[in-house]
Amino acid sequence: MTSTATDVIATDVIILGAGASGLFCAMTAAARGRRVALVDHARATGRKVRVAGGGKCNFTNLEMHARHYVGGNPHFPKSALARFSPWDMVSLVSEQDIAWEEREHGQLFCLRSADDVADMLEARCRKAGCRFLLGQRIEDVEHDGDAFVVTMAPAQAAAADGDDTTQGGTPRGSTVASGKATRLRAASLVVATGSQAWPQIGATDIGHRIARQFGHKVTPPRPVLVPLVMDPQWPLHGLAGIALPARVATGGAAFTLPLLFTHRGISGPATLQASCYWHPGAPVEIDFLPGQNLEELLRAPEHGKLLARTLLGRLLPDRLAERLLPPEIENRKIAELSKAARAALHAAVHAHAAVPAGTEGMRKAEAAAGGVSVEHISSRSMESALRPGLFFTGEVLDVTGQLGGYNLHWAWASGKAAGEVA
Repeated sequence: MTSTATDVIATDVIILGAGASGLFCAMTAAARGRRVALVDHARATGRKVRVAGGGKCNFTNLEMHARHYVGGNPHFPKSALARFSPWDMVSLVSEQDIAWEEREHGQLFCLRSADDVADMLEARCRKAGCRFLLGQRIEDVEHDGDAFVVTMAPAQAAAADGDDTTQGGTPRGSTVASGKATRLRAASLVVATGSQAWPQIGATDIGHRIARQFGHKVTPPRPVLVPLVMDPQWPLHGLAGIALPARVATGGAAFTLPLLFTHRGISGPATLQASCYWHPGAPVEIDFLPGQNLEELLRAPEHGKLLARTLLGRLLPDRLAERLLPPEIENRKIAELSKAARAALHAAVHAHAAVPAGTEGMRKAEAAAGGVSVEHISSRSMESALRPGLFFTGEVLDVTGQLGGYNLHWAWASGKAAGEVA
């Protein structure tokens, strides 16, 4: 239809954000017979879902537990996670004949494409009668005393990406093709707008602004699941491309996984996981030989005649071994090393400490920690205690999962929790 400034669309539930949690919430609410309208400034649904897991969508993890999440209240995710398990998601994708596989650490991925999951959720929403309002910019959100009113207008800045629009340029699935501002009115409003991570695909802070408008606190967001940048004086700069198993520890957490040296610092799964617990100014400690004991190797009689650099070169990549060796001992035989020299070498390999200069930022972050404080949010329904009928789901909340499918599963679980009540 063609809209005018006076158009008001009445519905039961308005969901802001047609991403992972928004789609799951819509699907759940519509199955209860609720009239649902989804609003998104993007011209396609599930944009983060479609690129997740390298395009294969790590849609859940069999090792699901609240300990895999960070946030202001570590107990908050428990209720929603208990009521939507990894096997519930497996059943859903299996019902739709979406082939999947289990990888290391309990991670489940699509065999073909992440599009399979996003398309499945969108199709179920459409079958249930959900109305999609895509390519729409949110102009205003208010509560008029009886209901929530959302004013929106066509998102002029949204690029008409070939795959995301119809041949005529209209956002695919949108019931508002053109015109002036349009208004939605409903008793329930679900904010499923995500965080600022990945601004290059349209991520914004609008959900946090709406939360503040209705009196909720917002913990300042910070990039996580992100590479760390090291100070220019870091002695291990120049090792870009080297990858090895390592233990990275910071903020009371430690992860033994692959580590990758970059041109600016460190990345790889061990670093991305540790970044969830790192805060500016805090040190990061790296063990380059996790599960081994260099001191014991140095004491072994068969190694006594070896040069220190020879032994270390057998254990670590050559360029890394050279950087870790104190110059005064690299050409000395192990049997000649003093107790202090052995201890220094052990510390250099097992407890390399450095204070990162920062992270690669939101553009390189897979998620953002922080967000809407859960202090006044129901852990069972995701409903606001400050404004009945207002819900927050997914990454917009101060709940962030580790690498491995945890953030997507939180999107499903929290979206379902809100959809059962909204």
